[in-house]
Amino acid sequence: MRAVIQRVKNASVTIGGRQKSAIQDGLLVLLGIEDADTADDIGWLSSKIVNLRIFNDENGVMNRSIKEINGDILLVSQFTLHASTKKGNRPSYIRASKPDHAIPMYEAMIKQLSTDLEKEIGTGSFGADMKVELLNDGPVTIWIDTKNKE
Repeated sequence: MRAVIQRVKNASVTIGGRQKSAIQDGLLVLLGIEDADTADDIGWLSSKIVNLRIFNDENGVMNRSIKEINGDILLVSQFTLHASTKKGNRPSYIRASKPDHAIPMYEAMIKQLSTDLEKEIGTGSFGADMKVELLNDGPVTIWIDTKNKE
């Protein structure tokens, strides 16, 4: 499971010209799922996301988590995070999970993040053509892969 986490002033997802979700002051999380991902990956990654100390404290030091600032999370599925560009110029997405595995994993991640954050999170729609807008704050962008836990 891979996540690109961006600290944002605001972010939104629009599908078919209609806004589905929007947040202020929080994290936009782009999530890629592969077949090897398990419930353990979900628990580990969710905990890592909600406890990352990447928000400024009163001294301007990145020392607070999304939970501590009562911020919001917008989670968007993105299979292209598993793109392989080793051969040629057309990326291969063979490592990205098919919907039969990825959809339940995505839904479980939504539930886990909501539980860990102790409030509902915003989402995109799995497999939809989404327009994602964001104002990155910092900029702060962090990449996490659950295969690199140790």
